[in-house]
Amino acid sequence: MKNSEKQGQKNAAQPKASQTKDIKNNTAKNIVEPAADAATELKDLFIDSLKDIYWAENALVGALPKMAANASAAGLAGAVLEHLAITQNQVSRLEQVFDLLGEKAEGKKCEAMAGLLKEGDSILEETAPGPVRDAGIIAASQKIEHYEIASYGTLVAFAKAIGENDAAKLLTQTLAEEKEADCILNDVALNLVNFAAVAE
Repeated sequence: MKNSEKQGQKNAAQPKASQTKDIKNNTAKNIVEPAADAATELKDLFIDSLKDIYWAENALVGALPKMAANASAAGLAGAVLEHLAITQNQVSRLEQVFDLLGEKAEGKKCEAMAGLLKEGDSILEETAPGPVRDAGIIAASQKIEHYEIASYGTLVAFAKAIGENDAAKLLTQTLAEEKEADCILNDVALNLVNFAAVAE
């Protein structure tokens, strides 16, 4: 551990004795009872997480054309449409992963993605067409990318842990694409959209 990390831990706020006691006393209230079909092995959680991101990617395929249609900057619209084609390939790649696992490719509603897409719709309603809306589209898109980066990073780790190395390779490709998409959006924001939005 680096010295700066140790120093950060020393400076971190420590819970008071009364807070620790309250937490311990309330532990029973905070325990969540598992559902009847709850995952009992990491592979079960991995497959469940795959279903989640499969739903999310399919939902994104439906949402990206609206984002592109509402973008004013050609560079932004182009980046969104390019990512639409990449996302369609990612859906196919997830289907390959399901196939490797001997599982049917099916989605389970991803509440996180549903919420992010709803927020994206709200941003469109709350901004006038032009650079400010473009900035909002980028903000919404980057939130989605960051969620996907976190999801695929976890999926890669799970795949490796359970010995599904071929699945891990496929998921790593998608993880790299999501990171690249985030960088592209960042470049468009910093080099084009944000300056135009300030000038509005």
